[in-house]
Amino acid sequence: ALVFRVVVARKGGELNALKGFCVGRKGDVGLEGVKWAGFVSPDLVLVSLDLLRKILKDEDEEVQSTSRMQRIAAHTHVKGLGLNAQGVAAQSAAGLVGQEAAREAAGIAVELIRSKKMAGRALLLTGAPGTGKTALSLAVSHELGSRVPFCPMVGSEVYSSEVKKTEVLMENFRRAIGLRIREMKEVYEGEVTELTPEEAENPLGGYGKTITHVVVGLKTTKGTKHLKLDPSIYESLQREKVNVGDVIYVEANSGAVKRVGRSDAFATEFDLEAEEYVPLPKGDVHKKKEIVQDVTLNDLDVANARPQGGQDIMSLMNQMGKPKKTEITEKLRQEINRVVSKYLEQGIAELVPGVLFIDEVHMLDLECFAYLNRALESNLAPIVVLATNRGMCEIHGTDFRSPHGIPVDLLDRCMIIRTQPYSLEEVAQILAIRAQIEGISLGDDALPALAEIGGRTSLRYTCQLLTPASILSLVNGREKLTAEDVREASQIFLDAKASAALLLENGDRYIT
Repeated sequence: ALVFRVVVARKGGELNALKGFCVGRKGDVGLEGVKWAGFVSPDLVLVSLDLLRKILKDEDEEVQSTSRMQRIAAHTHVKGLGLNAQGVAAQSAAGLVGQEAAREAAGIAVELIRSKKMAGRALLLTGAPGTGKTALSLAVSHELGSRVPFCPMVGSEVYSSEVKKTEVLMENFRRAIGLRIREMKEVYEGEVTELTPEEAENPLGGYGKTITHVVVGLKTTKGTKHLKLDPSIYESLQREKVNVGDVIYVEANSGAVKRVGRSDAFATEFDLEAEEYVPLPKGDVHKKKEIVQDVTLNDLDVANARPQGGQDIMSLMNQMGKPKKTEITEKLRQEINRVVSKYLEQGIAELVPGVLFIDEVHMLDLECFAYLNRALESNLAPIVVLATNRGMCEIHGTDFRSPHGIPVDLLDRCMIIRTQPYSLEEVAQILAIRAQIEGISLGDDALPALAEIGGRTSLRYTCQLLTPASILSLVNGREKLTAEDVREASQIFLDAKASAALLLENGDRYIT
């Protein structure tokens, strides 16, 4: 009872425990809708503790439902390249720290991509592990914007028992090539003011009636228009669940109906409603409207390659079974390329070359590298960004040694950007950014301790220590992370170098 008294006092009422009931004053916050068990005095009431538990549970659920949880990923802090108007990189900006030369080079590559002068070239990011190659590629993606396709993959993805290696590469290539289709359509657009189906006697006889046409009234800021539409369009209106007060548009040539949302004039109709409110359309009801649709070439491939099953029982059973991944034929792709080229010539569509990012590119073999050489020369080629942390090593599946494990003829096509190891000060800056993103408060001695561990081990290991160290800090009753918590976490979780040293010392205890 004491606990409930404290909690409800926070709600604005003072309650006292009394044999399974609580005493509260009339008008207490949270007790407005309570059916009182009985009166003690004119302004005091008895409230059941079970009812109080329900009230408090509802309040807790309401508070939890409004809180938004966001997952923190390894590169959540990266927002761009951090360049000024002259293309010069700040020491720390947009979540990136250091690597000024690499960021400025990536900025030039972004300008080449925007001006569509990067076709047939590839970008190669090289550097030691943990020097920000993946972060740099994601920063390039942020700089290009969400309208430009960005398709990341890893070199090992090409090895599959079901699909050829070159097919996987081609699929990702076409996923990174966007097509922006612009089409001018005659539409009737507005807020529905009337929706009246007109019925008549069924010409085939019987007692039922059939819908001959439907009258729809549409309103915009400029005026109102009544349309007499075909019965098939009424079926489309029913499928879209269109009611009076909704904003819709009807295509004049095809009769397709699209419900845009509820008119914002009805926004105050209900206190709570799961609706998207849109403003009243401007201009005339009958207008020409530009419809813009963004698709990738891979979307077109998949849409045209999907087999259309029949209505018989065997076809339905086959569709229910899990489909095995199959290859899209070269003939189909050539046909789609021909249609796309026709659209480009007519000005209906615009090609948007995206970015294909292949991490751990040294995992590819000679067959894949030969395919990359040919694919880079094609008319429909995205911008290819490669990344590797290897030096002089053998090309995968061969005995030939080559820089970065990549054949020399492909290296000649690459613009190479090198990332440098981070200094101790830069490691400390990156850790401070990560702590802020993860919502961890650092004490005065925590950051130097983390930077010292990062210089001795690796940046990735130290970033991973932040969260377990913060949990240890909370367990120990501290609000801020201290050097003691960091050292305790580093003793519990070993880094790669410490684990390798233990293996050398106790090698005879392990199975080799």
